[in-house]
Formats: sequence, structure tokens, C-alpha cells
Amino acid sequence: MQPILTVDLTTGATGTLEIPAEWARDYLGGASLAARILYDALTPELDPFAPQAPLLFLNGPLSGTSGPTTGRFVICGKSPATGLWAESNIGGFWGVELRKTGYDGLLLTGAATDPVYLFIDAGQVQLRPAVHLWGQDTYEIQTAINAEIEGATARVLGIGIAGENRLPAALLLSDHGRVAGRTGLGAVLGSKQVKALAVRGAGAIPVADTTRYNPLRSAANRALHQDNLTASLRDLGSAGGADYFDYLGEMPKKNFTAGTLAGVDNLSGASIAETILTGVSACHACVVACGRVVQLPGEKEKRKGPEYETLMGLGANLGITDAVFVTRMGDLCDRLGMDTISVGNTLGLAFDFYARGRLTAADTGGLALEWGNAAAVETLLPQIARRQGFGAQLAEGARAFARRYGDEDAAVQVNGLEAAYHDPRGASGIALSYATSPRGACHNQSDYFIVEIGQAEEDLGLQFFGRQAGAEKSANVAIHQDWRTVFNSLVICVFGNVPPQTVVDLINAACGLEWDIPEMLRAGERGWNLKRAINNRLGLTRANDRLPRALLEPLPDGGSAGYVIPFDAMLRAYYEARGWDWATGKPGRDKLEALGLGWVAEDLWPAT
Repeated sequence: MQPILTVDLTTGATGTLEIPAEWARDYLGGASLAARILYDALTPELDPFAPQAPLLFLNGPLSGTSGPTTGRFVICGKSPATGLWAESNIGGFWGVELRKTGYDGLLLTGAATDPVYLFIDAGQVQLRPAVHLWGQDTYEIQTAINAEIEGATARVLGIGIAGENRLPAALLLSDHGRVAGRTGLGAVLGSKQVKALAVRGAGAIPVADTTRYNPLRSAANRALHQDNLTASLRDLGSAGGADYFDYLGEMPKKNFTAGTLAGVDNLSGASIAETILTGVSACHACVVACGRVVQLPGEKEKRKGPEYETLMGLGANLGITDAVFVTRMGDLCDRLGMDTISVGNTLGLAFDFYARGRLTAADTGGLALEWGNAAAVETLLPQIARRQGFGAQLAEGARAFARRYGDEDAAVQVNGLEAAYHDPRGASGIALSYATSPRGACHNQSDYFIVEIGQAEEDLGLQFFGRQAGAEKSANVAIHQDWRTVFNSLVICVFGNVPPQTVVDLINAACGLEWDIPEMLRAGERGWNLKRAINNRLGLTRANDRLPRALLEPLPDGGSAGYVIPFDAMLRAYYEARGWDWATGKPGRDKLEALGLGWVAEDLWPAT
């Protein structure tokens, strides 16, 4: 691993942080290594918006190596949305460009007095004034900054007005709408008075053994290009599975309260492809190309097309089935700098309260929040980003909004992070993914629904269980979480359907290791338990491992009608598989020591 660039925004001082070799070996890179680096800094007393709060941008050993789906990096810190571990994964080209400057990461501390942007140019670091950029959207700043700098184009990662206003759903955006959307790290960057990070490099990406790695990554890319899942993602995008998810009862509708919705097939990847799709976009060297490029009726300019989560969050979740409208609103959220999952979820709660008579037009500034009311959504999104009108109530997220009306459990969230749009009543394994994820109700820490529809990797020790099976699949979920933790360390994309042995071979060639699959999974388990320990130190207990009320009630219709998740039994079996203490929610001392985390055990289990 190359050094991490450190920047103190208060003083302007820069330096480097060398990554100890044993840390790189034990945690690989990405989010797990970030957890090791930030472990001491993430204390219960730390305010995520305090100048001393760290914000770490980190690559992995495969980032930018032109291997399968390796154009990604992570951003980590303490979440203003949850008060817990924050981790957001993003693709595109920015992370690769940072590696080309000679740094594998960027660690920001402090806060600027006035708005600035950071420009890293082939290792040279500048803090430049950004008062004139404050208030611009996430696409405008990419154009404006590149107009200011001399020479070749830089890659720009920045925030919108939601980040400036410190919304817990504030994202960071780069390139053609690639976002680090979850856990509110755009707000942390905004609190530091940083509008954007521009990077330009020309160096080589380090690989331990190129003669071994290059043929492996070429073969892996060829195989991935021919994969059936890849073909579906390229042709239909992430919404390619929408129709099937609807059939299974896994697609949420009307704030997770309805199993069916007329016209919802308009929100599928197939429908997008047949109507507004004009092309695809890809992250660095990616053969999948899941990104959508669309042209809306009556418009000349092309824009980013919607992903599955956006189509559901701003569509089916609000009773809206107009894909063109959802595309425009997704673009608006990107420009404002707001996560469509969290904002759509919070809007869904407000619509739900309105339908139940718990809100009236007198509460909403005259807006009728009836299911399907697209005009109300278009009015509210800018209000939310600017903390204006009724939008100011929604700006703090679903949990805070539900608390305002005396019913926190009405919010479909876990630990302050709004749930993504995969209903565990249709595929029960994601219930454990939501409840135990280190960052809240997240589907990318383990997209276990993929396993439930047949992608059970036997080489990992995964078995296939029915989509509505219970405790018997809990150990499976733990294995899959460890597998995805490896992905978030390397950093590679969950859309890359790469066989486990191929991943091990790539690790060994890139990092100079001689691992097997069990050792690779052990690294994932180590990272997962380290993040758990961070959250335990921040106050998390077993009581946090829960689902909101809506997900524990049966749906009246649809593909999962009548099914109730046996969550308590699943969670107990999960704890047994993990080696976690049922009374406290902490990883057991024996488990920590077996993973080489004895130093963590001394923190969590001090001698009495």
C-alpha cells in the first residue's frame, strides 16, 4: 500500500501516514483497513461535525488495477445519521486517480475558516478558495473546477447544498452520477467547509506481481463479460431484477405497507430500456457497465438514468409509477446532494402518516401527501435540501421525523439509517443484513437476496435455503457478510459475479500473499468484527439489532402475503454462528482472539 495523504484543514498542514505492513496484510485495504486506522479516533464523545472528526478516503489493493469491477474506493468516519461507524462505497474514476498521485488514501481533519476545495495534482496539494462554488450543484462544480485548473482534466468529488446544510442524508458525487450515498458523509465534508476534492495523477498503480496479476485479471474480465448476471446488468441496469423482486414480494411499496401496486412494472429495467435508455456508463475499466444513460421526452440533453433503489425510493415507495418523473427526481437529488434511499424512505413515512390521518395539509404547508402525488415530491425535495418549510422536518431523516410525532418505530430504519428497497418478507435473509450491518439498514454489507434467488457460492460454504426460511440460514448470512466485507476491502463491486477462487488468486498476485478461501474469509470476518467492536464502543448493544415494526407485520397481498419473519430465532442463531455474546451484543473474547483481535478484546472485555 502507498502512503495516505493527511491534510489538516484548520492549519493547512499536509503530511503522510504510512500503513503498517501487518495492517495491510490483515485488513487488505478499503473499509476494513479504514476501521483499523480510525479505531482510536472514533470515540463516544466525538461529534461527527467537530473539526477533529476524521474523514478518510481509502482505496484497496485492487482499486484501479483494471481487474474485474475494481474502480471503487470507500469513504469512512463517524456518521451524523447514526452516531456509529460510517462507510460509503463509490465507483467511477476518482479513487483510481488518487492512486495515480502516489497516495492510496486521503485523511482529512480540522475545518477551513471559509469554503475551500482541495486540489491534488501529481502529489502537489493546494487548498483553493471555494466561496464562489458554495451553493452550486454537484455537476456544476465539476465543470467549474476544471475550468479553473490548468492542464488536463481532474476528477472531482464534491457535495451539493444538502452537504452544505449538513443533512444526515447528504452524499458525495463524482463523474456521471457515481455517489457515496449512505451514512451522511457529505454532511461531514460540508462541516469542514470543503466543497470538493479535485485529483489529477499520472503515476502507475502498484501491484506486487504484474506478471502473475495481469493474465489473471484479463481472464477474470473475459469470464465476467460473458456472465449471465453481467449481461442482465449491462442490458437492464440494477433494476433488471425489479419484475422478479415484485413477484417475490421483495419490492417495497407505499412505505413497506403494500404488496401490490398497479403500474409498478413501469419502474423495471426492461421498461427503462424500451423507453428512455440511450446508452450505458461504466466505472474505471469495468466490463459490466451497469450505469444508465437516458434521454427524456422533449429534452435534447442526456442524463444519468435511475438505479433500482432510486426507482423504488422515489417511485413505488411513494405510490408513483412514472419512470420519467422518477428519473428527473433522481437527478435532482444527485444535484442537491441527497441520498435517494434515505430521502425516499423519509418521504414514504410522511406519506404514510398522511394516509393514516396523523398528518394533514395544515402540517405540511398545504401539500396533500397522497400516494402518487408527484407534484408534492417535486416541491419537497428542494425544501428538504434547504431545510425550508415542511421539508425542514424531513431533513433530519425518518427516525427523527417519527420521533417528532411520537412513534419512532414507525420509521423503516435501523440505528438511524433508512432501509433500502429490499423487503425481507420476500427474502428473509436481508432481515439479518439490515439488523446487524455496522452502518444501519444496509443492503450492500450483504445483498443476501442474491443468494436466496440462487447465487449460493458453494466454495464459500454457502448452502441454499428457501427465500422465507428462518434460523437455518443465519450462519449463511454471516458467511455472506464476511464475503462482502472482503469486497469492501479490495475494493470491488458487488455486481462483479467473480468466483471466490478467482478473487483469492487476484489477492495473492496483487498483494504478494498465498492465501486460500478460508484465509480470505477470515480477513472478512476480522473486518466485520472490528467494525462491530467500534460500534460497541460507541454504545451499540444487542438491543440495536432489531427490525422496525413495519417489517415484522405480514403484508395483505403480493408475493409475500401473510408471511411473518421469525426474526428472534434468526438473530439468536446468528449470534451463535458469530460467536457473539447474547447479553451484551459484543463479539466474544475467544472470537476476537481467534481473529487476531486480542487488542480489541482488552477494550471490550477489560479484566475486572
